[in-house]
Amino acid sequence: MESDDGEVVSNKQVIFKDYVSGALKESDMYITTSTIRLKVPEDCTNGVLVKNLYLSCDPYMRNRMRNFQGSYISPLKPGSPISGRGVAKVLDSRHPDYKKGDFIWGMTGWEEYSLITATETLFKIHDKDVPLSYYIGILGMPGLTAYAGFYEICSPKKGEFVFISAASGAVGQLVGQFAKLLGCYVVGSAGSKDKVDLLKNKFGFDDAFNYKEELDLDAALKRYFPDGIDIYFENVGGKMLDAVVLNMRVRGRISVCGMVSQYNLEQPEGVHNLMHLVPKRIHMEGFLVHDFFHLFPKYLDMVLPYIKQGKIVYVEDIAEGLENAPAALTGLFAGRNIGKQVVAVSHE
Repeated sequence: MESDDGEVVSNKQVIFKDYVSGALKESDMYITTSTIRLKVPEDCTNGVLVKNLYLSCDPYMRNRMRNFQGSYISPLKPGSPISGRGVAKVLDSRHPDYKKGDFIWGMTGWEEYSLITATETLFKIHDKDVPLSYYIGILGMPGLTAYAGFYEICSPKKGEFVFISAASGAVGQLVGQFAKLLGCYVVGSAGSKDKVDLLKNKFGFDDAFNYKEELDLDAALKRYFPDGIDIYFENVGGKMLDAVVLNMRVRGRISVCGMVSQYNLEQPEGVHNLMHLVPKRIHMEGFLVHDFFHLFPKYLDMVLPYIKQGKIVYVEDIAEGLENAPAALTGLFAGRNIGKQVVAVSHE
């Protein structure tokens, strides 16, 4: 029944069971159904009640499934819905910046409806001429990550040699296209023939290889970069990083975005070739996208025209339905996704 108090509806949720050690499994999450009133409670000033449309599956979420303190982000809470970035439609609001019918992206719950109180993480969606799911991809955190990690951290120049690992993922596919638009020579690594074909034929990389077919990563990099690497966009860590350091040029830059090969390991792998940073004067810097949110308007001004002109393409892997969210998230660490992994909760 509809009343001023708001309708009470059922709310399907993905619950985080308990802290995870070792590989993430679908059974570390479970689906349940609760109820929710579609109205922001009166004591919840600035709260926003949303219907979730698209949810983002990101590798960093694995790190929130450990019990830790003192990081840039808090751990997930066992027994509570998973939280992550999503695109949603506002159904009710006590916040001056958001009204019923607005579309937003930001931190929300893995559920059909969410009451968002931490509204400082939200962005209003103004341009709806592009797929709404892009706001958790190319027009959201992964897009800004690629932009900041490439332009701000690497100071790239035309003609430089650029290598990207996990190159067909949410971030890598964009770094490669930005580098090509700048006039760089670009090679990417990925974990299947389909992904390698995508890099070369859809994203316009100069070359690409399947790291699983290379017994010697150092030899592979020497084959693709006989003159060495100026810029390495680091997404995987481990053995790949070790091989890259051997092949960096003098004054090369390594932008450390993530190390997905390490997230499921209890004991991280060591890196053995770091001494090469010294004679080669390599600059290696880690970064968090949160430090660059002030550049978001500038980034949108750059990327929206490119999308509309077809100069940049974006590939998404969309899992349909909240019940398929656990499989979609665990699939990231087995390389099952091709492109940005999204869960479609509703196509409202």
